[in-house]
Amino acid sequence: MAELLLAHSLRRDRAHLYAHSDEPLDRHAVRRWRGYLRRALGHEPVAYITHSREFYGLDFYVDRRVLIPRPETELLVAETLAWARRFAERESSLPSLVDVGTGSGAIAVALAAQLPGARLYAVDLSTAALAVARRNAVRHGVAERIVLLPGSLLQPLPEAVDLIVANLPYVSEAEMAQLAANVARHEPRSALAGGPEGLDLIRHLLAEAPAQLRPGGAIFLEIGAAQGESALNLARASFPAAAVAVLPDLAGLPRLLRIET
Repeated sequence: MAELLLAHSLRRDRAHLYAHSDEPLDRHAVRRWRGYLRRALGHEPVAYITHSREFYGLDFYVDRRVLIPRPETELLVAETLAWARRFAERESSLPSLVDVGTGSGAIAVALAAQLPGARLYAVDLSTAALAVARRNAVRHGVAERIVLLPGSLLQPLPEAVDLIVANLPYVSEAEMAQLAANVARHEPRSALAGGPEGLDLIRHLLAEAPAQLRPGGAIFLEIGAAQGESALNLARASFPAAAVAVLPDLAGLPRLLRIET
């Protein structure tokens, strides 16, 4: 951490530190470094200090307006891409897609970067978060293909889509009380808290989804490790004829709800 923050204070990468280890430090850089260290010791996430987080091979701008992208969410992107490519082979066109609760835009931007020519919607209740998503879309050259929509869940969508993906807040009340200090003190509560069982927004999304999902479409939702059975029941209630499954992450924990209609 200290090396990363020193590199950031010098406006260099860590490789530069190793290659120039005998280079004297500028006093202004040292002052910045000490400030960064104080913030880190106060449990501020390094990603917020450096305004940088890698996700799916891309570097994203992040600040306290948005949740920091997590490595486990890359499974959501990978599974969505696999489904989208199968759809394209079958239909000879890419699916229409919405990322609900886009936050930093990490999911939408990663999908757009991997699906050249695809147009996506990205929805968030927070206009501040959408400003971060827009910045990341511009950074990675996909801004013209992502339509950013302010609003709640699927309500802003102007049309039905083939594919719904979301990493909605799913932390339960009990889990919120046990969050690590760096998360609890600094990351936006609205991007974490999912109600008593962590399923409030997922329940609402699944209730809205039948009217907004085209026949033959799919839904991919990230869930908590203890929510597999409950998420399956919610999915079956909204889509009784669909193929529904919960997919594990690399640790073998339930992580992804998949619904194929």
